[in-house]
Amino acid sequence: MLRLLNRWFRKSKTVNNEPINKVSLIVIILIDIFILSNVFIGLSEISIWHVSPFQAYPCYGEWQNYQNKTTGERDFEIISNSLNSQLNNELSNRQSLKQTYVENIRGNLGNVSQTCLNYADYQDQINNSQNQEILKNINQEQLSIDNLGRANVSIRAQYDSTLLEKIAEQPQNQSINQVSADKAKKQLDQNNRKIAIAEAKISTAKQEIISKPESLRLIAYLQDQSEFQSLKSSYQQASFWYPTIQFLFQAGFLVPLILIALFVHRYAQNKRYGLVSLISWHLLVIFLIPLLLKILEFLQIGIIFQFLRNVLSTLFGGLFFLINYVYIFIVPVAGFAVIKFFQRFVFNPKAQIAKKLQNSCCVSCGKKIRNHDIYCPHCGYHQYVECQNCHASTYRDLSFCNHCGHPQDELPNQNQ
Repeated sequence: MLRLLNRWFRKSKTVNNEPINKVSLIVIILIDIFILSNVFIGLSEISIWHVSPFQAYPCYGEWQNYQNKTTGERDFEIISNSLNSQLNNELSNRQSLKQTYVENIRGNLGNVSQTCLNYADYQDQINNSQNQEILKNINQEQLSIDNLGRANVSIRAQYDSTLLEKIAEQPQNQSINQVSADKAKKQLDQNNRKIAIAEAKISTAKQEIISKPESLRLIAYLQDQSEFQSLKSSYQQASFWYPTIQFLFQAGFLVPLILIALFVHRYAQNKRYGLVSLISWHLLVIFLIPLLLKILEFLQIGIIFQFLRNVLSTLFGGLFFLINYVYIFIVPVAGFAVIKFFQRFVFNPKAQIAKKLQNSCCVSCGKKIRNHDIYCPHCGYHQYVECQNCHASTYRDLSFCNHCGHPQDELPNQNQ
């Protein structure tokens, strides 16, 4: 691992094994930062390309709240919430709830649930001028009740005080209250009658809205348990798969960039285009960093995490902290496998040295040399080593001797 890191740092600041100047290094770093920021912006954009569960099932939250409530007011509440939203948008460009649902996913992959579109149709039928006028009157009556209630609190405080003064036979000219006890009680009774009348009007208006045909159709649709269970199942399934879909889109964004950078880097190395090789190497690292971060993020919220959570929930109940134990053992093993893969197939030094020898290049700096040069005239690197078996000079760092074919990683056979 240390060898791999040293190699990475060396390749990141050299051109044809020669250090680059500080100005060039600063320019390359600025390019790296610019490209890295654009990579993360692109990842953010592509991650929301597919519709989220909230966009595909926008009515699920309201439907769930309705199902959870058991009070008698739940029918009026869901109707009034829709009417209030339209009243609040009177001065803006008003559009139907169904249009809002469709507009929210414009330009994205996926569709709005047909169940939610049907729900929006029922809501739009309720949002007519008559129902909005009734709701305005209800809101005004409720505001009047609130004002009368606050007034009663103030009057009741004065009434209690004046009543005590009357019992104590305190002269009225010495009272700290402006209203006498009799007048306070009369005002309280008057306000309570007004509150009762307003509450009766509100109750009648609520019943009027609920009994409308369009309201009855919406309520019947909300109470359809088969529709709700189907919506709930679809929403939960979408929520389960959404992190995985996001990761696949993000990986689809990064993998082509990684492959292109890797191809350009290897081509530039073979052609000895030092600056192109350096920049492509930086790009390769820049594209690998976000991919690694997204893989780690996926392990925390993706399908693997959900699968482990479900398994542990079935076996051990709520002991979800055991997932961390699983990751502690699995992730290092997976990291070791990735390192071995890159060491064996991508950054295999023996394979790279073999390619350099085939092109008559120095095994260290990669520059062209003549056949049978013992030392590189460019970097002074010794090209040969003594074979452990036949003691002839063979190529350094290759697996087998080019004279006797003996493996260079093994000790010589003592019986020969």
